[in-house]
Amino acid sequence: MASYILVHGGNISAETWNRLTGRQDYPEGTLIGARCWDGTVAALEAHGHRAFAPDLADEHTHTLTDHIGQVCAVIKQAEPDEVILVGHSYGGMVITGAAGRMPGRIRRLVYVDAALPNPGESLFDQFVRSGIDPRSVPGLEPAAAYTEKIRFDPEKIRALPKTYIRCTESGFSRVTSGAKRKVMARKEEWTYIELPTSHVPMATMPERFYRLMLAAAE
Repeated sequence: MASYILVHGGNISAETWNRLTGRQDYPEGTLIGARCWDGTVAALEAHGHRAFAPDLADEHTHTLTDHIGQVCAVIKQAEPDEVILVGHSYGGMVITGAAGRMPGRIRRLVYVDAALPNPGESLFDQFVRSGIDPRSVPGLEPAAAYTEKIRFDPEKIRALPKTYIRCTESGFSRVTSGAKRKVMARKEEWTYIELPTSHVPMATMPERFYRLMLAAAE
């Protein structure tokens, strides 16, 4: 048995989710937050694992540091287990910061088409580094959480097992191509996987995605 903590990225609209799945899972006009993990949580629990999917506090009034603190509090709830930290999109910033604070509690880090920051970078910085004006990206605003620069010691997480799942049909492929280069430069530290799907594989390729999540505990 493993304990998973699943960290969502920017709040996905119900309209986007329903369009990707071809179903009307959520009422339009709402944001789904951590509910994007509902199917993943069910799949993990069906195999005997524990799964936590916290709703991150509003990114406009809370910072990256606040979100990292939220996840660290959930890690403490998972005691005595080591945890598998999973971050989607912006959630990659959060799991990196949480692992830097509590590396001894982490069994594996899993990045799902996610930000893979260097110390001193914000989410916005990673778009700029990829040649993209972040203000041109629909749904990406200069919110407090997205402009704060992360502080962590990479040596504290270097030895942790890590997985990067890159979605090749993602609208953020220019950003994640930079993450791929970082992973390939340290291949001995990583398991690297590509999925031929959108930025939200838990919506568009759920069964295969769930199998990858289960494999993270092996």
